[in-house]
Amino acid sequence: MFNRNQCCSKVTVNRNWKDVDTLPCLQRLFLSFNNISSFDDILCLADSSSLSDITLDGNPIAQESWYKHTVLHHMMQLRQLDMKRITEEERRVASVAARKEEEKKRESNRQTLLKEKKRLTICNIARHWEMQQNRVALLSASEQDKKDDELSQISGSTAYVFPEESRSLDSILSNAVQGLSVLDCHLVEVEGDTLYLYGSGALDCLDRNWSVQTAGAVTTISFIFIEFDELVHVLTKLKIKFPNFLHLKFKETNIVTLQQFNALAQVHRIEQLTVDHQGNPIVSFTLWKYYVLFRLNHFNLQKINGTKITQNDIVMAERLFGILAYVASSEFPHYRLLLLLGESKKKQWRYLLEAKGKKPGTGSEESSDNRRFGGENTSRAILNYTTRDLHTEKLEEIKEREKFCQTYIQDLVKEAADINMKNESLQKLWPQMFIELVRDAVIEIRNKNSYMRLCLQRITDQK
Repeated sequence: MFNRNQCCSKVTVNRNWKDVDTLPCLQRLFLSFNNISSFDDILCLADSSSLSDITLDGNPIAQESWYKHTVLHHMMQLRQLDMKRITEEERRVASVAARKEEEKKRESNRQTLLKEKKRLTICNIARHWEMQQNRVALLSASEQDKKDDELSQISGSTAYVFPEESRSLDSILSNAVQGLSVLDCHLVEVEGDTLYLYGSGALDCLDRNWSVQTAGAVTTISFIFIEFDELVHVLTKLKIKFPNFLHLKFKETNIVTLQQFNALAQVHRIEQLTVDHQGNPIVSFTLWKYYVLFRLNHFNLQKINGTKITQNDIVMAERLFGILAYVASSEFPHYRLLLLLGESKKKQWRYLLEAKGKKPGTGSEESSDNRRFGGENTSRAILNYTTRDLHTEKLEEIKEREKFCQTYIQDLVKEAADINMKNESLQKLWPQMFIELVRDAVIEIRNKNSYMRLCLQRITDQK
């Protein structure tokens, strides 16, 4: 060990070299072949203002590319390194290199922090999504319990409720919310040629002004942790905002029915479609791919979930679901169809109505119709999708109209009944009333002179 008050100009160290920074007058230090593998082990020497000569050759750090630059950057007072004199140019180069190394390290730290923030945000979005799904499940279970209770009351049976089950749904959800950290609930990220949208709040970001270069580079759009019914209204914006996108991905979007795929017809062009099995129960249905091929036949899809589409797949889709389009178009009123379709579609529909002997479900004829008129086949266009919210609004509107009509009709019926009752009462009372009117008139004009005076007085009073 070294005495702290010792004054030395030259020290050769073999083992206990970490104590040499306690020497206030140290000028030359020889640390060759001391198995120093990290610069942090000798970083304490940077505080020595008297040190002017140091040797570190023979140590593992001397083999590193950053060795000389790092040593000179932290020990600016050195005159010699490994028995070689240090020039001003070497100091300048070392300072520049060290500065670049620091910037690189800061950038690396920044990227690490961004990745961690992204990870935490995605975890938070996933928790919100899970809460939302649990809420829906709890509400469904609650409604089912109410139905079961009603049935049990009707049947006369007694339902026992345990304390755990008696807690309100709001209290359960509030306790779950308290466990969440305060982070962003949505994330928008462009990585390579893919636009990732996490959480329903990310849909609002589609309306911002995207640069032409960024928007043009996006070829894949991925929706994650977003209800399908919420993203339906932005499908028409995608082609306007990102003209080169050809691939749609859906993960944790709650696609549960084949009818929801009808909404993708609004996009007008897709070459690839990926529906992840996570959060999309429809994927467990073996025929879902064939329905997508049938409904989006005019898109010329190339791949579904990474699997290349063959001609046999298209033929099978037509055989399975071709009759569906025929039945839908047959049952759909013509006047409503003409209101829904544009001019080009109207021409196509008239052509189909005039065609004789057309059989439903034949893929070749469907394709020829598409080639003749371009775009989506008319019978398929009828198979559209209305979100649950819009459907609920329409049902509420219909209920309000029905309620208004019922009230209006009830008021009319009541008024008609009142008029009829008055009429019947008048018919019963009219003979006696007529007799009394005649009697009063005769009595009044019995004395002609007094009657004339009375009439004159009435005229005078009116003036």
